[in-house]
Amino acid sequence: MRRLPYWRLSGFYFFYFAFVGAMSPYWGLYLKSLTFNAWQIGVLMSLLQVMRIFAPNIWAWIADHTGRRSSIVQVAALGSLLCFLGVFWGNGFVWLFVVMASMSFFWSASLPLVEATTLSHLGERTHYYGRIRLWGSVGFIVTVLGLGYWLSFRPVSDLPWAVLLSMAGIALLARWIPDAKITTPVQAHIAIWHVVRRPEVMSLLVACFLMAVAHGPYYAFYSIYLVEHGYSKSMVGWLWALGVICEIAVFLWLPRWLPNISMVKVLLATFAIAVVRFLMIAWGIDSLGWVILAQVLHAATFGAHHLAAVALIHRYFHGRNQARGQGIYNGMTFGAGGTLGGLYAGAIWDGLGASWVFTIAAGCALLALLLVTWQRQQMEATTA
Repeated sequence: MRRLPYWRLSGFYFFYFAFVGAMSPYWGLYLKSLTFNAWQIGVLMSLLQVMRIFAPNIWAWIADHTGRRSSIVQVAALGSLLCFLGVFWGNGFVWLFVVMASMSFFWSASLPLVEATTLSHLGERTHYYGRIRLWGSVGFIVTVLGLGYWLSFRPVSDLPWAVLLSMAGIALLARWIPDAKITTPVQAHIAIWHVVRRPEVMSLLVACFLMAVAHGPYYAFYSIYLVEHGYSKSMVGWLWALGVICEIAVFLWLPRWLPNISMVKVLLATFAIAVVRFLMIAWGIDSLGWVILAQVLHAATFGAHHLAAVALIHRYFHGRNQARGQGIYNGMTFGAGGTLGGLYAGAIWDGLGASWVFTIAAGCALLALLLVTWQRQQMEATTA
């Protein structure tokens, strides 16, 4: 991987997902400590995803037209850090809504641009992507385990300081990411919405949207669900870490096979496994064995799924459409999908109960499986 800024890109992923490792498992517990109800928690947690519906596309449009992705990543990283400081000045619902919304607007810009930059640096060697992305998983594990033990002895009010530290790391590493040369093959002149409207591309985006909906309750409420069923915070940290450890194994192993196997088949397998996984979480929460197995399957439902989806998006969106393609993918999946997943979970959590929330998640994964199966032949023909 000559001339590849490996450690600068890897370092960014490390701190970016260290932030996720602090927010996804523990921010809901922090909000609960402020006496917010399930609906309020769902709304506040969903803001991280709401801004990913449209903000990445705004930033990506600017990046694709200026060709200065790294500068925009720097501005976004600093902006999110400054906005987050507001959590130390108030803890009312309206105040935190404003703080998290503004912070998320800037924070959501970074990842799609860095994804596009990383893939541009790799060129034809996209199968090396997992070796860089795995450092994000390492950052997640370090944070989720460290905070799990820390919060077992310290109040959850310490959490904002850990989040602030990870955001400072993001802002620092963002300054060191170099821009990559953007290749513009013949296909680049195609208007981006002509690409999006292709049936196989729209099917991919909708299926990934449904997968994100399925994961919405997991990221917003899974820690609360575990604690309510008697698991300690340190055990919660280990369970989250287990899923990401298995994810790292996928990032190391799967890229060796990606050049020789169909990414569409990988995607289909991840949807099928997600159905099983969320049913395990729904109805096997009191069995540590089932919970552990469900976490192992995170390797497929996130790790393998993400690798396959990002690679397919990169193939569909060419040249100067690359950053916007990743922005559309992030907006529809982590943005719209994650938002809907978190909101429906918050709306029915107290009424129907957690088991039915995760059963609905399994149903969303099943719909995604059926959709991609329907378009499988066309998707494989256009990515061959």
